[in-house]
Amino acid sequence: MSIERSPKALRAGATALPIEPLTVRIPVAVQLTGIGRSKLYELIKSGDVETVKIGTATLVTMASLRRLVERGSA
Repeated sequence: MSIERSPKALRAGATALPIEPLTVRIPVAVQLTGIGRSKLYELIKSGDVETVKIGTATLVTMASLRRLVERGSA
């Protein structure tokens, strides 16, 4: 099954799939996981949570947050 994603299809009332971010900023990662900011920085330092630096922004990968929650090691 193919989903048409053209602007015309969206205007015609087709259902668009939600776009999920690849990364989030630190405050959003804290909010999504429910862990504290200090704990998140500990997990980043230990390598349990991956970050990407773009300019001055530190972005946390959603994939690493999912792995963290699935392991339950926060």
